Amino acid sequence: MASKNELAGTLAGAVALVTGGSRGIGLAIARRLGRLRARVALCARDASRLEQARQELAAEGIEALAAVADVTRAADIAALLERVHAGLGPVDILINNRRMGIFGPFHERSEDEWDTVLNTNLKSVFLVSRAVAPEMMRRRHGHIVNISSLAGKNAFPNGGLYCASKWGLMGLTYCMAEELRVHDVRVSVVCPGSVATEFSPHSGRDLATLLQPDDVAQAVAAILTAAPTSFISEILLRPTQKS
Repeated sequence: MASKNELAGTLAGAVALVTGGSRGIGLAIARRLGRLRARVALCARDASRLEQARQELAAEGIEALAAVADVTRAADIAALLERVHAGLGPVDILINNRRMGIFGPFHERSEDEWDTVLNTNLKSVFLVSRAVAPEMMRRRHGHIVNISSLAGKNAFPNGGLYCASKWGLMGLTYCMAEELRVHDVRVSVVCPGSVATEFSPHSGRDLATLLQPDDVAQAVAAILTAAPTSFISEILLRPTQKS
C-alpha cells in the first residue's frame, strides 16, 4: 500500500483499477500509471482484447492484472474486486473510464438505448465507486478519477443521451467529492473534448487536431501526483488546434 507521501510525484506501490482499460483512453491511462510504478488492474468485457492489453503492459515491465467484468452489474463488480484484492491488494486508485455513446435526435432513440448509455456512463460509476469507497474510507486513503467529457458541460444536437449521462456524471462526481473528502479520499473528474479513439470515427476530421489518449492519461497523472494536502477537482481538456 502506498502512503500519501509516496503518491506525491510517484505511484510506487499503489494499486490502480482502470475500467474500460483494454484500449484507447483506458489503456493509455493504465500505461501512464504503470510507468509511474503503480500496479494496474484492467477490466473490460472483451477477454481477448483485455489479455492483449495486459501483455502490452507486461512487455514494458508493468505489473498488470486483467479481469473480465461488466461494470453495469453489481455481481460482476464484487467478483472483480475480490480478484484485484487477491492478486494486487486493496484499490488505492479507481479510474472510472468505461463509456459509450449512441447519437441522434432524442425523440428517435429507444428506451433500451437510453438505458444502455446511462447504465454504461453513469450507473457503472455509481456501482464501482460504491464498492471501493468503504475500504478507502476505512483506510483514510484513496483517489477516484472519473473520465467525463466536455459534453458534460455543453449541449449539442443529437447528443441528448450522451450529454444526459455526462451531465449526470458531473453531478455525481461533485457529490462524491464532498462526501469523501472528510475521509481523506479525493475525487476528481477529467473532461476531454474529442479524442482520437475507436469510440468515435470522427468522420471527415483531421485526427491530428484531436486530443490523443495520452493527453488524457497525462491529465490523470497530474491529478494523482498532486500534493497530498490538496486535490484537483476538475480538468477541462482541449486540443491546441481547432479542427
